Amino acid sequence: MSANVDSNNNNQLLGQLKIDRSQREAVHAPRTLWIALGALLALALLGALGYFLLSRPRGIAVKIAIAEAPAGASSAVLQASGYVTAERKATVSAEIAGMLTHVYFQEGQSVRRGQVLATLDDSATQAALQQAHAQTLAAVAQLRQYQVQWAEARRDLARDQALIGQHLVSEQALQQAQTQAGSLAAQVLTQRREVSVARAAQRAAQVQEDYTVVHAPFSGVVVDKPAQVGEMISPFFGGGGFTQTGIATIVDMNSLEVDVDVNEAYIDRVHAGQPAVAVLDAYPNWRIRARVIAIVPTANKSKATVRVRVALQSKDPRILPQMGVRVSFLQHAGAAAAHSDVRAGMVWVPASSVVRRGARTVVFTVKGTEVQAHRVTEGPRRADLQAVGGIAAGSEVVRDPPADLAGGDRVSIQRE
Repeated sequence: MSANVDSNNNNQLLGQLKIDRSQREAVHAPRTLWIALGALLALALLGALGYFLLSRPRGIAVKIAIAEAPAGASSAVLQASGYVTAERKATVSAEIAGMLTHVYFQEGQSVRRGQVLATLDDSATQAALQQAHAQTLAAVAQLRQYQVQWAEARRDLARDQALIGQHLVSEQALQQAQTQAGSLAAQVLTQRREVSVARAAQRAAQVQEDYTVVHAPFSGVVVDKPAQVGEMISPFFGGGGFTQTGIATIVDMNSLEVDVDVNEAYIDRVHAGQPAVAVLDAYPNWRIRARVIAIVPTANKSKATVRVRVALQSKDPRILPQMGVRVSFLQHAGAAAAHSDVRAGMVWVPASSVVRRGARTVVFTVKGTEVQAHRVTEGPRRADLQAVGGIAAGSEVVRDPPADLAGGDRVSIQRE
């Protein structure tokens, strides 16, 4: 009896541990529903994304052009280096030795032809001039005295000649009157020459006095001022350290040109009148139109070069003597005219690519599928091309950009 009771208890316990199938399905049913809903949502999102990508516009259709570097360098047949020189340059000095008393200029000052630059001590020359003037006055006075005596002698001679026929004067008296008149005539002639000598001496003294004032021989700019007030000036170099030979160095800025040394192996590429472009080392972005003046008919055997003179066709205060310069000798004049004003770093783009956006001048470049706006500086224009700075050569620029195009916009390239 007790065995049956225990068996029933065990069956009850096992029944409690057994899971009912209906309960298990009730537990798993909500989880399956959520998974299904998540899958449907994911499919809906993928579908929406696909529709968006397929329906999204491909971008604004634009035409492009390639930014090109100036062809001025490529049209050059030869390049050489040299320096700016002055065809007209002078170191001004006094023509006599003397002490400098006044200086009326400064370095860098522009002077005119004939302008007084300096004066020397003229006490000695003034004394010599006054002496020569006094000697001239004395000679003139002596001449007048002789002229008066000669006039009187001629009157006496004329009277004696009139009386000799009447036998009122002797033959001897007449001869004496003739001798006196002739002697005084000779003295007058001699004294006239003395007056001429005295006047010449006065002019020489005046020249020496004028030499104490130093004038500018031509218009130009003073580039050097070696002498100071109180120093001794001499036109001759004496070898000592206490005498200056120059007062000022003047350069005619209108005569500036370029001297370049061309390797003699390439001198056949250069000829007189050939167009060129010069670039100063101090202003590498400035191209100056130039022209070959002449080829100096001699070679430097130590450097194996030939000197070529080049004229600068622009007169500008920025061009200074002794500046370093690079010269490109061109094939034809058109290359110089087209590229002489194009600064370094500029490129040629279609003029239609350059547009205004507010206060800025911009050019749009294409990178991938987007455009970028670049602020540029404008250079010269040639036909339908515009020189600009701010973008690199080889960049793809947008031609005729739409008015609403902005940096970052998506574009598609329209091939022509």
